[in-house]
Amino acid sequence: MFGLDGGRRMFDRETSKPKKVSETLGRLIRYFKPYWPVLLLTAALIIGNTWTQVVTPALTGEAVDCYLTPATVTTAGGRASGEGQQLLENVASSGASNCTLNIPALGLTPLPQGSTTQDYIAGLGRLVLLLIALYVVGAIMGALQFYFMSWAGQHVVRQLREEIFAHVHKLSLNYYAEREAGQVMSRVTNDMDTISQTFGFALVSVTSGILLIAWVAFNMLRLSVPYALVSLAVVPVMWLMTNWFSAQARRAFRRSRQEIGRVNADLQESIAGVREVQAFSREDENIEAFRSSNAANRDANVRAAAFTQALSPVLESLGYLAIAITTIVGGIVLLQGQQLGGTVMSLGLIVTFLGYVQRFNQPVQQISTLWTNLQSAIAGAERIFGLLDEQPDVVDRPGAAALPPIVGKVEFDCVGAAYKKGQPVLGCVSFVAEPGQTVAIVGPTGAGKTTIINLIPRFYDATQGAVRIDDVDVRDVTASSLRSQIGIVLQDTFLFSDTVMNNIRFGRPGASDDEVIAAAQLARAHDFIERLPDGYNTLLGERGSGVSLGQRQLLAIARAALADPRILILDEATSSVDTRTERQIQAALETLLKPAGGRARTSFVIAHRLSTIRNADQVLVIQGGEIIERGRHEELLAQRGAYYELYMRQFRGQESMQAQAGGRVAAAVPAA
Repeated sequence: MFGLDGGRRMFDRETSKPKKVSETLGRLIRYFKPYWPVLLLTAALIIGNTWTQVVTPALTGEAVDCYLTPATVTTAGGRASGEGQQLLENVASSGASNCTLNIPALGLTPLPQGSTTQDYIAGLGRLVLLLIALYVVGAIMGALQFYFMSWAGQHVVRQLREEIFAHVHKLSLNYYAEREAGQVMSRVTNDMDTISQTFGFALVSVTSGILLIAWVAFNMLRLSVPYALVSLAVVPVMWLMTNWFSAQARRAFRRSRQEIGRVNADLQESIAGVREVQAFSREDENIEAFRSSNAANRDANVRAAAFTQALSPVLESLGYLAIAITTIVGGIVLLQGQQLGGTVMSLGLIVTFLGYVQRFNQPVQQISTLWTNLQSAIAGAERIFGLLDEQPDVVDRPGAAALPPIVGKVEFDCVGAAYKKGQPVLGCVSFVAEPGQTVAIVGPTGAGKTTIINLIPRFYDATQGAVRIDDVDVRDVTASSLRSQIGIVLQDTFLFSDTVMNNIRFGRPGASDDEVIAAAQLARAHDFIERLPDGYNTLLGERGSGVSLGQRQLLAIARAALADPRILILDEATSSVDTRTERQIQAALETLLKPAGGRARTSFVIAHRLSTIRNADQVLVIQGGEIIERGRHEELLAQRGAYYELYMRQFRGQESMQAQAGGRVAAAVPAA
């Protein structure tokens, strides 16, 4: 099923690891250059916030060693005896030796021997106020760093989205012929959303987390290498468990994405084919199939969520184990009055290390959760830059000039074309369409008819020969100046989700309302537009839903009429409508093909209906990428060649139906 394959491809894109990390990051950094002051401010806030998280455990330990343990001994003096009194004095002695707090401006200094309990309480109160202030300042800096990073990131995301949107309009049609629209859309939606989310919370959290881990580890090693190694003994286990759970979660999410792809595919097909489902009474079977795929999706999501959610309590448990090890080892050394690798143990040092261990464990858990997001974001950036690096096949030559107002002569000089190298679609096509002429192009499917008309507005470039308009090679002028003078009406008319007025005005954005209405009247569309609920202000649905196929064609003709092109291309514009609507569209086309402003309109018509080619000035019969016959309708019938056979096989029945419906009298076929 295509939906399932699409889901698998989507998952592979979303969960793939980046391949060119340094190159991709370098390109991303260039987008941040205009916002370097904001990034510097964010970096300063990250450093400041990290400093508050590192300094508070140290100050807490100093509070214990400088104010709590000496005060405890002073208060307990004379009430403890023997071994208990000696233990308190050992703790106080070790604490006093480790007390290095010295902030004279705040009155925080080691108190002299013999200080009263009130002195210790006053010093402890000042230290508590300092800790509260640090917590408040850290919270404010934390909030500001997320805000400024998100601000800069969203500006970069907006610029990237605008560049992608502009770039996809420059890519040649051949690019879209080889790729699904969903693949292109995923760059602007899924990949950009991943980057957008990463530029906010994830990037700041990982950056500050790495800085906090390094800073905390440095401080712990600076205070006591042996005690630091003991306190961080579970870190390798944390790393192993993180890798294992992440790998299991990645596999589970791969399965989950595959199953959600199946669910989406089943849902889309059931909605799109609801008429067929009801017509063949397949509702129960479809519901059962959907129930099965939905259950598989549920099971896959439960498994993925289980591994994802299991990582957090596992790391939390290991964190508690690290706290227990730190407490037990430090407590034993302290109570025995011994040293750990030359470090004098104090109660304050134990408290400091407990705070550091807690600080260390938090970013480890955060980074393990967000690391996959960062990888996906970098991989998404690679895909975005890959799209931006795609070069269009059709580009303006250096120094290309704007095409002056054209008269309408079109010449194909031994033109060849190929969509893929080594697979020619056109051989050597040569013909001349004089200004004001109507050229009909007929032939079997795949003969090269659409390729010929695609070369005129230069949607593709000829691989040999030249296409000239008014004796000017279309490759020597800018594509915009060329296409602005060419009107196109296709079989599958595309209308936008906008008002009828704006859909017609798409042909000339600066046109007034009166000019739009005049174009609609010329295209025989005015009457049915007036009958719509809001007239010209009626809002159409997706791809023009709300009006019939024939009405869409009339709106497309009105759009082309408003543009007032000198060259008009009609690609099977009446092949999918009934005879009555065809006559209405044909009347509109005949009006459109009339000379405008004193200048004739040159037109090219690809048709499967006789009425659109009977009055053509010349008919080109295409077969195998070559013109095998050319001439007027009557001349080609008289030759009894390929066109005659095509006419007898395809057009004769249409002519009879038109005659029976009161249309024009069928043209006589010359006798054999």
